[in-house]
Amino acid sequence: MDGNTIIKLGYRPGKTVGLALQAAHAAQADGLDDDAILSDLADVLNAPGDFLDDPVYGAVAAALTAYEHHRERTSSYDLTTAAPYRVWGAEGIEVGALDQMKRAVRLPVAVRGALMPDAHQGYGLPIGGVLATSNSVIPYAVGVDIACRMRMTVFNASPHVLDQKRERFRSVLEENTRFGPGHTWDVPRDHPVMDDPAWDEHPVARQFKDTAWHQLGTSGSGNHFVEFGALNVHTQIDSPQGTIPPGTYLAVLSHSGSRRFGLEMADHYTHVAMQQRPTLPKDFKHLAWLDLDAASGAEYWAAMTLAGHYASANHAVIHRQIVDALRVPVLGGIENHHNYAWKETVDGQDVIVHRKGATPAGKDALGVIPGSMSAPGFVVRGLGNAESLSSAAHGAGRRMSRKQAFRTFDWDIVKRGLREQGIELLSAGLDEAPGAYKDIRQVMAEQSDLVVALAEFQPRLVKMDPGRAQRRDRKSDQRRRTKKGRRR
Repeated sequence: MDGNTIIKLGYRPGKTVGLALQAAHAAQADGLDDDAILSDLADVLNAPGDFLDDPVYGAVAAALTAYEHHRERTSSYDLTTAAPYRVWGAEGIEVGALDQMKRAVRLPVAVRGALMPDAHQGYGLPIGGVLATSNSVIPYAVGVDIACRMRMTVFNASPHVLDQKRERFRSVLEENTRFGPGHTWDVPRDHPVMDDPAWDEHPVARQFKDTAWHQLGTSGSGNHFVEFGALNVHTQIDSPQGTIPPGTYLAVLSHSGSRRFGLEMADHYTHVAMQQRPTLPKDFKHLAWLDLDAASGAEYWAAMTLAGHYASANHAVIHRQIVDALRVPVLGGIENHHNYAWKETVDGQDVIVHRKGATPAGKDALGVIPGSMSAPGFVVRGLGNAESLSSAAHGAGRRMSRKQAFRTFDWDIVKRGLREQGIELLSAGLDEAPGAYKDIRQVMAEQSDLVVALAEFQPRLVKMDPGRAQRRDRKSDQRRRTKKGRRR
C-alpha cells in the first residue's frame, strides 16, 4: 500500500495521506489485511467525526476535520444560517444522520426540513430526510434509486391458502421475479412506459433505454423484496383499485425502484451538480444542487420523472405476472414512492420537496410502510402534518450498517428464528437479517402525529436478492476478531 492507493480513495494529497499511511501500518500490525484497511480509510474519509477518538484512525480524522473547517470558512456560499427543521424519534437516530440533516438545512437554497424516525446515515441528505428547497433540486437528496416505491395487491382470499398450497406460491415467486444488479428477463416484458418519447428525446436517458427495457419487471438488491403475507384490515381502505373492507386477506407486497437507469441518472447529475458547485466544502459536496431554471436542472427533472414512471411500471409488471399466475380475484391495491422530489407549496412558497427514504403523507394519502422480513408492515393514511412537510417514515430503518450485519449475524440462527415465526425465506442477504433493523412498532409510535395505521401486513413467504447470503465473508470475520473492543 502506498500514497497513490490512499489518494485513489479520495484523500487530498499532502499531510493527510501520510497520516493515513501511518494508520494503515498500525492496522497491519493489528492483523488487518489491505482490503479491510482500505475499507476503514474510506469510512474515515466519509465520516471523520465518527473516528476522532479512534486509537488508529483518530489522527487522520482530526486532519480531515480541520481541513473541512477551513473549507467551510473559505466557501463562496453562506452555510451559517439554518432553515427550520424538526426531528421525529431523535433518540433512536445515529449521530451521523443527525449531522447530515443539520448540514442540509444550512444550504442557501434550503427552506424547511424534517427527519423521520427511521432515519440513518446516507450520502448527502440522510435516508429518512425531507428537505424543501427554493427553485432547485438536489440529486443526492432524491437518492440513488430514484422513485423507489412500495406496491401492495390485496386478494379476495384468506391467507390460509399460503399454507394449503405453499409449493404453488413458492413457484409463483420464483418464476415471476428477478433480483439483483444486472439481472434481466430473457424475453423483455411489455409496458406502455417504454413508449414514452422521453426515452429518445432525453440526452442522457436515451443511452439506457435498452437496459431499462430488459430490466423492466425486475427488482434490485439490498432491501428490495417481493413477499406474500396476511393483511389484517381494521379500518376500511378505499384504494384506487377498489374498496377493501375490514378483514384478513392474502396480499403481495413489493419494494423496488428504477434499477440501473435510476442509478445512472443519479450518478450523472450528481457529478454535474458537483462540477457546478466546486467551492462547496467536502461535507456538503453530496448536497450540490441544480437550478431548475438551468438546462441541467431541467434535464435532471425530466430524467427523475421518467424514472418515476419506469419504477411504477416495474411494480405493475411484477404484480400483473403474479396476479395472472394465481388467478385469484383482486380486491384493491396501494402504491406510493419515496426517493423523489415534488413541486409543492410550503409556508405559502412554491418549493421542491425532496423525500429521500420518506413516505408522502399528505392529508388522507394512502401509503405502505414495511418492517423487515419478519416484522409487520402497515398500510397508513397520511395526516398532512405541515411540520414534517407531509411526510412519514418509509420503513423500520437500519440500526446497523450492512458491514456490521455481516459481522453480527449467523444464517442458521436467523433462519431458525424465521421458521419459529412461521416465515419462509426463499432468498436474501445476511445484511437484511431482521436484527439489522429498528423496531417498526417503535417507529410507528414515534410518528403517530404523521400517519394513522389502517391495516397490518405480516410477511409469510419472502424473496429477496441472495447477495452474499450463503457465505461468511473472510474479511468480515477477520475484522470482527481484530477490532473487538477497539472501534466506536
